[in-house]
Amino acid sequence: MNLIPWPYRWLAIAALAVALIGFGWIKGAGHVQAQWDAAAQQQTLQTATIRERQAQATVKVVTEYVDRVRVVREKGDTIIKEVPVYVPVQADAACTINRGFVRLHDAAAAGELPEPARDADAAAAGIALSAVAGTVAANYQICHENAEQLRALQTLIREMKVAGEQ
Repeated sequence: MNLIPWPYRWLAIAALAVALIGFGWIKGAGHVQAQWDAAAQQQTLQTATIRERQAQATVKVVTEYVDRVRVVREKGDTIIKEVPVYVPVQADAACTINRGFVRLHDAAAAGELPEPARDADAAAAGIALSAVAGTVAANYQICHENAEQLRALQTLIREMKVAGEQ
């Protein structure tokens, strides 16, 4: 006593199977999407946390750098102001700097080989010893500022690395 013929039973079973597969597919896709969204949100939070730590490290390093450079500039300015005390006017009158020295100093400061000396280089250029002392002191001041900048950059790189690893 079969009320439903076999072909219709198979069709009903196939329709039920397709419906179950479709239902599973949709539920699975929703579950995967939820996992994807949660992972993306977690990455966003981690990125924001790392950026916050890096911003704090940057502020700290920059503040320390500015303070150290200010101290270097103050010391350098004080040294430059003291040049007349250590190189008095009598020393300026007794000793002038020739052009050869000036060329050699400028070449060394530029990191280049100096031009060959000439006969005119032996003559006094009329540059006072105090002017040379002031220039050298200013150059060292800039050198110390650059050293502080390098230290700050190295510290910043270390702090960024630590902030990114946490």
